[in-house]
Formats: sequence, structure tokens, C-alpha cells
Amino acid sequence: MQSPPLLPASPEHSLSVRSRLLKAFTAAGSSRLGWLDALRGIAALVVVFDHSSYTFMADFRRELMPQFNTSRYGIMVFFLVSGYIIPASLERRGCVRTFWIGRIFRVYPLWAAVVTVLLAVNLLGIAELRDVGQQSVAAVAVAHATMLQELLGTPNLLLILWTLSYEMAFYLLVVALFTVRLHQRSAAVAVTLAVLAAVSVAAGVTLQASALSDLVGTGPLIGLASGSLVVAICCASARAPALRVFGGVLGGVLALALVPLNGTVPLWEGLIILAVMFLGTAVYRAENGQSTWRYAAGTAVMVVACAVGSAYWYGDDDHFTRRGWIVAFLLAVLTFGAGLLSRHRRIPRLLTGLGTISYSVYLVHPVLLTVIDSTIGRRRQDNLALEAAFFTVLLPLCLLTHRYIEAPGQTWGRRLARHMQPP
Repeated sequence: MQSPPLLPASPEHSLSVRSRLLKAFTAAGSSRLGWLDALRGIAALVVVFDHSSYTFMADFRRELMPQFNTSRYGIMVFFLVSGYIIPASLERRGCVRTFWIGRIFRVYPLWAAVVTVLLAVNLLGIAELRDVGQQSVAAVAVAHATMLQELLGTPNLLLILWTLSYEMAFYLLVVALFTVRLHQRSAAVAVTLAVLAAVSVAAGVTLQASALSDLVGTGPLIGLASGSLVVAICCASARAPALRVFGGVLGGVLALALVPLNGTVPLWEGLIILAVMFLGTAVYRAENGQSTWRYAAGTAVMVVACAVGSAYWYGDDDHFTRRGWIVAFLLAVLTFGAGLLSRHRRIPRLLTGLGTISYSVYLVHPVLLTVIDSTIGRRRQDNLALEAAFFTVLLPLCLLTHRYIEAPGQTWGRRLARHMQPP
């Protein structure tokens, strides 16, 4: 029996598909903090373009990057948003234990699913994993399980996972400040980190990538750091006040040792990343009446001045173009400021919906690109239609991963957190 001929979709059918997708996005975007979701959505789309342009728009990318580093723009917006919302999450709960439960169930389910798919496509020969050098499988697995792999001298299985290591370091520092009751000093922390970054560049202080790993060995460092992380989280989540303080301080010391001494970005940029997140926290403090807007504005001026000055003094090299970085950084800060100014306005549901699935967009797109690069290959000439088609495939897929992986994980986390909440 012959199959019927394949006919192009009718305009009515295409409209129906677009309508269903739009409805799904708007249904996802019903957040109370819509302006933050909108920022996350914008940042996620820019990061996806940055990575997919290698495959579909390579010529355009080569011209754009020296003028505007799209990757740094996207991640700086993400870091500002995290700085605003993460301390708020901890302080709203008032409990370190439920904070860690919430973070674990928010981050790990999709992370585990993506890593599993990546391993599967590697076994099937559809895509290849990044080379991890001489490191053992166990060491790589443990380093990734901590999400500190970028700061432990271990190559990321997916390049974008490096930012999660800085997020984890920020969580540890936020918990540390909370346990010693210095969490209200966010602005002072941001300024201190930014000034240290500028001083390090002005003084010519540089470290090679993963310097601490080279000094003590990658395996021993992974073992020490992973053990310290587990102890820090468990103790900071304990009921005894002394244990909570010990756990919080241990985690903070771990973060402050790894970020400047064992990152793969320059020393000054690692410090600026942390300063940017604490700048987001300083804005949160002003917004909620815990500080003044004048204090937050002064913090922003100091962080921006130190960041721009550090990038300018650092200069250009084969892997860094200061103009592109500075433009991206300034635009990220302005984007966050524009979002802040619009916080009392009605935000389009499409943008908040994109923000709601932004974590899926961030983690899923490199796996899809890895498969495309390994099977079809990268385009020799720019092709905007293929770039657009990639987004068309990616976004519905991310709606599914959000609905069936992210959302259930968050629900389980909330249930467990309610059960574990101290009386």
C-alpha cells in the first residue's frame, strides 16, 4: 500500500502550531517576579545565539565578538539575577537546610538528565565528549557532581557548565554570610571583591589556569574539595548553632580559595563575577528597604568602575578582547537596570515564559549543538534560516524538559523542604 504524498503544512495548521507554542510559553510565564524572568529569558537567548553562531553564523560571529562579547553579556545578566534572587530565597526561608534542598532539586534533576543524554549520545557514536586528559572517570564524575568542576581543574563535559561552578561558589558564600549574620553586608562584599580585582590587575598579579590543581594535584584537590563541600552543607544545615557556623564558614573558605586560585578565567574576572552577584544582592536589599538606593547606586558605580578598569588594564590577548568584554559588561548592567525600572510594569508573558524555561534553554542547547556538529557539521557560510530553525526546534524541546523534569523536581524539593522545615 502506497503512503500518501507528503504535503506542506497548511497556513491554518502552521498558525495552530504557533498558537499552541505561544500559549505554552505564556502559561509557563506566570511568575511574581516577572521582570527577573524576562531578564533570564533574554540572557538565555543571547547565550544560545553565542554558541549556535559557531555552527550557523561563523563569519558574522568573528566580526561581532571583538565589538560585543555575547557570551559575557548573557552570563553577566544571569549572575546579576542570581545575585538578586538567591539570597532572597535563603532569607525568606530563614533555614539553610531548606535552602540547600531547594537548590539541589532546582538544579540537579535537569543537570543529571542532560549529562545522561550526553553520555548516551557519546556511547551511540552520535557525538563525542570533550577530552578530559589524564583524569580518571571517577575524578571527573565526582568533580561534576559537586558542580565545582570548573574550579577543580576538570574540563567541563559541556562548556556552559563552567558558570554553574561560580553559582555554586556564590551559594556557599551566601550561606557563609548568613550563618555568621553578616548577610546584610552585601554591598561591602561586592565593593571589596571588585577593588581586589582592580588591585590585582594594577599590581600585575596573574595566576595560570587551575594553579591550585597544578600545585597539589587535581585528584587530591577534588577529593579534599568534595569532602569539604559535603561537610559544609551538612554542618550548615544542622540544628546546633556551632555546627551551622562551622559549616557556613567552611563553605565560604572553600569558595574563596577556589575562585581566585583555581579558576580558568583570569583572577580579576573571577573576583568580578562574584562582585557582580553581590551587586545584585545589594539591589535586592535596597528594593526591600534593608538598605538605601543611594548605597546600592554607589556600590554599582564602584563595581562597574573596577570591572571596566580591570578589563582595560588587562588588555587584549589571543583569548580576550577588552572592547568586546567591556561593551558586553556595560550592556548587561544597563539591561538589569532597565529590568529593575520596569519591575512595576506589566511584563509580556512571552518574555516571562522564556525566563521560566531559561535553565532548560541554557543546558539543553549545547547538547543539541553537539549532535548537529557531529552529524551534519558546521556551515561554511552564514545561514540565518538555519539559525532561526535551530531556535524553532530548541524552544519546544525546552518546554518539554521544563514540564517533565524541572517542574516535577521543584515540586519534590518544595515537599521535602516543608517536611524538613524545623519547628
